Amino acid sequence: MPSLQVQGILFDLDGVLIDSTAGVTRVWNDWAIRHGLDPDTTAHTAHGRRAIDTVRLLAPALDADAELLDLERREIADSYDVKVFPGARSLLTSLPPLRWAIVTSGTRALARHRLEVAGLPIPERMITGSDITHGKPHPEPYQRGADLLGLAPATCVAVEDAPSGVRSALAAGMPVLAVPTTYPTRELTDATALLPSLAVLRATILGDCIQLNW
Repeated sequence: MPSLQVQGILFDLDGVLIDSTAGVTRVWNDWAIRHGLDPDTTAHTAHGRRAIDTVRLLAPALDADAELLDLERREIADSYDVKVFPGARSLLTSLPPLRWAIVTSGTRALARHRLEVAGLPIPERMITGSDITHGKPHPEPYQRGADLLGLAPATCVAVEDAPSGVRSALAAGMPVLAVPTTYPTRELTDATALLPSLAVLRATILGDCIQLNW
């Protein structure tokens, strides 16, 4: 059975702990159509990135800050069918509260709303798209996440579902476990290990370490 010993775990939110894909896709498809872009390409690009970075990438002529506010409002309104992935709740409750954090590209307001809809605890430590200058795939989000736990990046592991997040965590200097919930396996090959789902991941506390088995 594969295993990894770490001191802290950094979870992406959407696509890892919660399934918000349907709402995200609806909002970005609508945005793409309104701005004359291809809906499928737009939604594929948006997953795992900050909304403001997606706007800047795909529609640089638009006012990215204004678009971000509108997209945040739409995504909050369209979060009614958010679901918790199997295994997420039990995994989080098995971890010491100060040894894990969420690192998400969503804004803080959106992340809190989706956690509330899903019925998951809002963690004491969370890095959101509202807290950083450079979004994934830049290493800043995961560097900040490790700092939040008071740990060196190399002693943490990231759990991700998107290629941009995998690249971000690796660039920050930590291993990455990837789940193919949003992107196919072929787009996640850079990850340290690929899990079939979060439900197979088990955590055992060994002193100052967390042993992960899958």
